[in-house]
Amino acid sequence: MLDLEVVPERSLGNEQWEFALGMPLAQAISILQKHCRIIKNVQVLYSEQTPFSHDLILNLTQDGIKLLFDATNQRLKVIEVYDLSKVKLKYCGVHFNSQAIAPTIEQIDQSFGATHPGVYNAAEQLFHLNFRGLSFSFQLDSWNEAPKYEPNFAMGLASLQIPHGAMVKRMHIYTGNNLQETKAPAMPLACFLGNIYAECVDVLRDGAGPVGLKLRLLTAGSGPGVMGDAKVRSLERNIYFGDSCQDVLGALGSPHKVFYKSEDKMKIHSPSPHKQVPSKCNDYFFNYFTLGVDILFDSTTHLVKKFVLHTNYPGHYNFNIYHRCDFKIPLVIKKGADSQTDNCILTTYSKWDQVQELLGHPMEKPVVLHRSSSANNTNPFGSTFCFGLQRMIFEVMQNSHIASVTLYGAPRTTSPAPPESSSSSH
Repeated sequence: MLDLEVVPERSLGNEQWEFALGMPLAQAISILQKHCRIIKNVQVLYSEQTPFSHDLILNLTQDGIKLLFDATNQRLKVIEVYDLSKVKLKYCGVHFNSQAIAPTIEQIDQSFGATHPGVYNAAEQLFHLNFRGLSFSFQLDSWNEAPKYEPNFAMGLASLQIPHGAMVKRMHIYTGNNLQETKAPAMPLACFLGNIYAECVDVLRDGAGPVGLKLRLLTAGSGPGVMGDAKVRSLERNIYFGDSCQDVLGALGSPHKVFYKSEDKMKIHSPSPHKQVPSKCNDYFFNYFTLGVDILFDSTTHLVKKFVLHTNYPGHYNFNIYHRCDFKIPLVIKKGADSQTDNCILTTYSKWDQVQELLGHPMEKPVVLHRSSSANNTNPFGSTFCFGLQRMIFEVMQNSHIASVTLYGAPRTTSPAPPESSSSSH
C-alpha cells in the first residue's frame, strides 16, 4: 500500500517521487513507468471524439487515485483520492488515514485544524469540507440524516455540523479556493529537470509558405548559485530553413535524441522516384521532445530542410513521446477570381474540417499513413491522413484533429527534394 504525504495546493507523493500540480503529463507517466512494480493497473481515460470536453485522466485503480490533467495544456490540475482504503495518507509527517486510523471528521479536524463550515451537496448526499487547495467529501451514514443538513434548515446553522464519525469518501488537492473553478498552475521549478519547454511556437511565413519558427521558450535559469535562486526565465528564439546545425544548437541547446533516417516512405509520391539517386548518407532529425518539435537536417549540407510540430493527442500512435507543441500557423486563403487573399490562423486545437471550410474546396485525396513498430504489428489507433497545403503537410486523425504538421522550406533551384514522412522521426 502506498504511503503518501499530502501537501495542500501542491502535491501528493513520497520520498522517491511526487505528483505535483502543474506537472506535465509525460512526467507523471514517466514516474508511473519507473515504479510499475509498485503502481500497477493504470488506466488512461480521455474522450476520443471530443478531446477537450473532458480532462485527461490517469486512474491508478489499485491505489484509488486519479490524476486529472487539463485537456488543453496537459498539465496536472487536480489530484483526487477516491478510495481512501487503498492508500495511507499523512500531513506534515503524521498519518490521518491508514489501516489503524480512520479518516473521520474528528481526525480531519485534529490533523488540519479549523476551517469554514462544511457545505452539504444534496444531489451527491455528500458534505464538503474545504481548506485552501484541499477539500474532503464526507459520506452521510443514512438518507434520514440528509434533511437536517439542508442549508436552509434551522436558519442555516445546521450546515455547521458534520455528523460525528462521518468518514471521508474523497479527497481533492488543487490550486486556489474553489475546486470547480481551479486551473492547472504553471509548471513548478522542480519539473524542469534541466529541459527547455515551449510556451508557444509561431510559424513564420512569406507569401508562398513557411520560412521558419519563432519559439517562446521557458527554462529554469539556475546560474552558478543554489537551486533556491532558480526562477523560470522566458526567452525567444527564431530558427529558419537553411540554418546550420550549429545555429540550431546555439538557439535551442542539444536535442534529446538524434535520429538518422533509414528510408523515405513518401518517395513514391514524388515525380519520377526511380530517377532519384540514392543518397550515400542519411538525413538526420534533432528530436526536441519537450518542445514537441523535430528538425530535419540535410545529410550533405547540414542545413535545416524540414520542421515537424507535434500536438500529442491521446489516441495517436506517437502519444506521450512529445510534449504538446502549442503552435500558430498563418494560412493564406485566396478569395474569388480577383485573387484577394484572406489570412487565418491555424492552431494546435483547430480541426481539419474547419480548414477545409475556410479553403472553400476539398483538396486532393490524402495520403493514408499506416504506422506500426514492426511489419507484423498492428497500430491499435488506426490510420491517419496526410494533406498537403502551402508547403505544409497536415497529418489528420480520424476525429479531424491535427496530429502533426510538417513544414518544408522553399524548393532549391536544383532538382526539388521529395516530400518526406514525419513518421520516421523515431
